[in-house]
Amino acid sequence: KTSSMGDVVHALPLASDLRRRCPSTPIDWLVEEGFAAIPRMHSAVDRVVTVAVRRWRRAPLAPATWREVRAVRAQLRSAHYGAILDCQGLLKSALLARWARGPRWGPDRVSAREPLAALLYTHAVAVSREWHAIDRNRALGSAACGTDVGTRATFGLDPPPVTDPALLAATSVPFAVLLTNASRASKLWPDARWRLVQRELRARGLHSLLFAGSAGETEATRRGAEGMTDARLAPRSGLDQVAAVLARARVVVGLDTGLTHLSAALGTPTLGLFFDYDPRLVGVTGSGPCISLGGV
Repeated sequence: KTSSMGDVVHALPLASDLRRRCPSTPIDWLVEEGFAAIPRMHSAVDRVVTVAVRRWRRAPLAPATWREVRAVRAQLRSAHYGAILDCQGLLKSALLARWARGPRWGPDRVSAREPLAALLYTHAVAVSREWHAIDRNRALGSAACGTDVGTRATFGLDPPPVTDPALLAATSVPFAVLLTNASRASKLWPDARWRLVQRELRARGLHSLLFAGSAGETEATRRGAEGMTDARLAPRSGLDQVAAVLARARVVVGLDTGLTHLSAALGTPTLGLFFDYDPRLVGVTGSGPCISLGGV
């Protein structure tokens, strides 16, 4: 599972299942470079191999791109795997799976997000598209490796301490996190409603932190924070430090975005707001209190 962030989070319980089933078997995870911090926080994952497909697409003919591609292929071919699991079900991920040596498992034509991907697997598995994403991943592991899917999903994340001085200062008081950004406009919520949420959190003694990724998100989030009382935009940090903050929040309220799913996986009380997707299929799930509201 290489991307996106929420999809990577939803594959974490599969790694936990595999470790319980095969305690001494090494587990490697192939992931986009920007999300590598997530599987690295899972104790079951022995080696994280990174790809940069998003970056490679911008310069497909550059010598540096081909050097990186060859290096990743060499890493994957350095071992013969007992099972290669493609949870993503895309042509991209199925082609990446072919770089490794060993039998390949993935969703069948009916189950895959891109049906042609099923032609590239050694074993194609039926995993209902009506199941939650976590259940789909775990079912693939059960078919390939005989893992037990009857147990509660465990995410196995061990976040680092907060070491960034700016984040240490921002988290020195009781705080909540508001995740107001999303990849699609159809996922967004009006600023006026975020202000109401922040006002209620402030009444309960919680300072609010807001996170942003891109430059455009940063400016929009800064404007949103200025309309709130006792709220601020968190400084830009690596994903490992963002996870450290999420793990220490009293509560996280967020849209259907990767950081919201990461918060739930870390065990933080999380409220997810869904406006263009069915939360039955991708709702927030974790060891702490989780609520998914909305849907299509």
